[in-house]
Amino acid sequence: MGMKQKLKSMFLVSHEHSEEGQTHENQQDPNPQEEVTLTLQHIMDQFDNAADFVHKTYHKERLHVLYFSHLVNEDRLERDLLPPLLKSETPLELLTEQSQFKQVTETKKCVEGILSGMAAIFYEENAYLIDVIFPVSRTVAESETESIIIGPHEAFTEQAYTNLSLIRKRVQSSHLKVIKLSVGEVTKSDVYVLYIQDIANEIYVKEVIKRIKDIEIDAIHDANMLIQCIDDDPYSIFTQFLTTERPDTIASKLVSGRIVGIMDGSPTAFSAPVNFFEFFSSSDDYYQRWSIGTATLFLRFAALMITVTLTALYVSVTSFHYEMIPENLILTLTESRSKVPFPPIFEALLMETTIELLREAGARLPTKIGQTIGIVGGIVIGQAAVQAGLTSNILIIAVASSAIASFVIPNYVMSASFRLFRFGLIVMAGLWGNMGLALGLAYIVIHLSGLTSVGSSYLSPIAPFEPYDWKDVFLRLPFSTLAKRPTQVKARNKVKLKMKR
Repeated sequence: MGMKQKLKSMFLVSHEHSEEGQTHENQQDPNPQEEVTLTLQHIMDQFDNAADFVHKTYHKERLHVLYFSHLVNEDRLERDLLPPLLKSETPLELLTEQSQFKQVTETKKCVEGILSGMAAIFYEENAYLIDVIFPVSRTVAESETESIIIGPHEAFTEQAYTNLSLIRKRVQSSHLKVIKLSVGEVTKSDVYVLYIQDIANEIYVKEVIKRIKDIEIDAIHDANMLIQCIDDDPYSIFTQFLTTERPDTIASKLVSGRIVGIMDGSPTAFSAPVNFFEFFSSSDDYYQRWSIGTATLFLRFAALMITVTLTALYVSVTSFHYEMIPENLILTLTESRSKVPFPPIFEALLMETTIELLREAGARLPTKIGQTIGIVGGIVIGQAAVQAGLTSNILIIAVASSAIASFVIPNYVMSASFRLFRFGLIVMAGLWGNMGLALGLAYIVIHLSGLTSVGSSYLSPIAPFEPYDWKDVFLRLPFSTLAKRPTQVKARNKVKLKMKR
């Protein structure tokens, strides 16, 4: 108590309190915009009961240093920055003259500086902030969710400045602009909006910034949470922002005229506007020969049809449309299902649910154990289910093929969306046969047609019809033919390639 009284007598600046504030001391300030006068005691009160908060005094308690030990570089602070102040008889002159000491006059700015990793220095009635931030972060490593065969293997980390440096290394242009925003009333997480001036459309840039500023929430911990707050249609099962952990992918999105977002504490970046077909593209497509990239794209779209329709088609055919089965196969199918006591719809839902349980278990367990559970569990359960007469051999093949095809889709979020739609299609096929399957597919197409990404069409370049863009959507033609940026981004500079031969 003696220390607090001494601090109050030395640093507390008197200010008037309203009658309402004196009567209701425990209530919040009725005018949150009114700034409290900055004093050492106010800062000490803000961090009361914070065991990791460091408060040191020097010069017979005239000089006070405040910081969080795990956020600052203590060696630099005590070896390089504090000794000149301690040796000087007039520390105020050094604080005023040195550019690294920035004077603050607002309590809010001082608190935010300390929380961000700065050290606050109080001398007499003046307060200064000094940048000694030393964040703890992991090193740049390879992405585990977006692995490629050819090309760079760097991936983003949870440190925003590291991610920005990875992007700056690839886009060395003064036209690359970075806008810093903050989200979360409690967490106050930093969000950086990136775009290339004179290429990106200003309308999209302002729209993304506006949506982020309009967020009112206590906490956002990851970029995948952030994009759910700024989606055009938050109730849609499909994401309207492309997320990635790869700096090279983000660099290509910036050059193409899109807007990119990075959040401190998240290894994921997002880009917009985006169309449905971008989720089936991979960096590998551009690092290999154009013919291989085109063939791989066709394979992914074929995998999409397999993962969405194969199990539902089995249910439809075995329930209503036996005439669609070839004669050579119908005897095998009939024999396989002769011991199964369930109708095809329950049989399919049971096996699909089992596959999803194995997938989730494998993802949550440690890597080596997860791989063992996925392989052994799938083989053992599938074989046991067939022998017990709970399912047929052909359904096991259909379900396994659908599961494998879902892994071909490069984007995990889009793959999960179609896996969920698969259950709905199975139910509709079990109720109304091929008509139900057709209605389900029609609903997906209609829903996708109504979606937008930052106001642009989600099915571009099909709707609106832009055949020129097909060369880089359904195909991956040679770079010499990809001279213009996508029509969807409405870039200010549409030309991105000028071949001289």
